[in-house]
Amino acid sequence: MNKKLLYPILFVFMFSCKTHVNSDTVVYNNDFESGNIANIDNAILGQFNGSAVLGQYNSNANAGNFKLTLNSLPKHDLITISFDLYIHDSWDGNKTAPDGPDIWQMLVDGKTYINTTFSNDICAAGNFCSPQSYPLNYPNNYNNPKKGAYKINLPGACSLTGSNTTTQYKITKTFTHTSSTLVLQCLDKLVQSNAPDQKCDESWSVDNINIKATTL
Repeated sequence: MNKKLLYPILFVFMFSCKTHVNSDTVVYNNDFESGNIANIDNAILGQFNGSAVLGQYNSNANAGNFKLTLNSLPKHDLITISFDLYIHDSWDGNKTAPDGPDIWQMLVDGKTYINTTFSNDICAAGNFCSPQSYPLNYPNNYNNPKKGAYKINLPGACSLTGSNTTTQYKITKTFTHTSSTLVLQCLDKLVQSNAPDQKCDESWSVDNINIKATTL
């Protein structure tokens, strides 16, 4: 084949196989500082570490989830959801009853995208510390406590001193999505059979929710 003809054919072939981002549109952004809870079912506004947050949540204290519903989304092919997740106090990770497992989930349109556990155990020398599944899913994954954390040893939610602390995670998920409606739900399945004050024993909050629609 003539080289002058071959080069244009190869060029077209190479670039026809690539997918390009046509546009990104932020369809939701909320740091909760203004108190905006529109479109959120079971919204709880609180304060943590000097910032407004959505939380605290704990299923054993009759507040274990929130649901954000967005309608009339622009035409898109992908959705990216990102937010800060604060895991407060004595989460026990993969530990079995009566203390665990302490499971946290993120669902979109009823489909589970995250099903994991978190552990705030302190791994002192010679002591067993309960593993967590994150950044992988539960069960069958065992990682050190606080694996994948963005910040550790933040103040606890109910006590600013002592062994109870908070761990911050940066959660980001991108997935195929074309519907004009999106329902984001975050929830826990905490186990605390022996805790006198369950919400202060372990809970969670979120902040800085950002949802982006991408067309290809």
